[in-house]
Amino acid sequence: MRTAKGQRAIRLRIYGIRTAWDTVGDGEFFCPCCGGDRNYRRLTGRRRLTVLGLPLLARGSAGSVVECAACGTHFEPGTLDQPTTNRFSAMLREAVHAVTLAVLAAGGSTSRTVLETAAAVARDAGLDDCSQERLFTIVEVLAADTGSGDGTDPDAEACGAALAIELHETLKPLAPHLAVAGREALLLRGARVALADGPYTQAERQVLTTVGSALQLCPADTAKLLEAARTPS
Repeated sequence: MRTAKGQRAIRLRIYGIRTAWDTVGDGEFFCPCCGGDRNYRRLTGRRRLTVLGLPLLARGSAGSVVECAACGTHFEPGTLDQPTTNRFSAMLREAVHAVTLAVLAAGGSTSRTVLETAAAVARDAGLDDCSQERLFTIVEVLAADTGSGDGTDPDAEACGAALAIELHETLKPLAPHLAVAGREALLLRGARVALADGPYTQAERQVLTTVGSALQLCPADTAKLLEAARTPS
């Protein structure tokens, strides 16, 4: 005598629902399962009723998934929003470069001490080719843009309209992928440059406040970090 479980197993062998996957794209992504950069395939699925293993009737779409080429795990398409390890490293280097230049432009100082500190901060972030001479040249070019706004945007007055825009465009996409400690560390890199030649100027503090905002740090935390950076360790 067959049990209910046995009868269900027989029915599943006779008919069931299967999903057919079609590849619609590929690339490289950060696989949460593997914990590293891997190739992926983007798949769209179609469900079909099968009888004796033969697909007969369509049963709608199974949606879209991302399949890791290494482990075969399926993920939601939103997984592709996470940058790869290589892309994340590049984003972090770009962020440090943007913050360093913004602080230099706001401070208006090209003293040897400031340029040495700025170059050291940039090289620590992996920008090995960032020299004092290169920073001096860029700051001189940016100086032409300083205060070029119409007076309605304080960020533009502090570091130049183009550089203010670059700060937001560079830091905001990075912020969701950084832990709070990482965002704070990035702000403190800028503070280190600003303090290399003495206390913050009003323009430097304003730019660093803008950096904190773009990094999704609350104003109170940004102010505390800037004050803490002034105290020798």
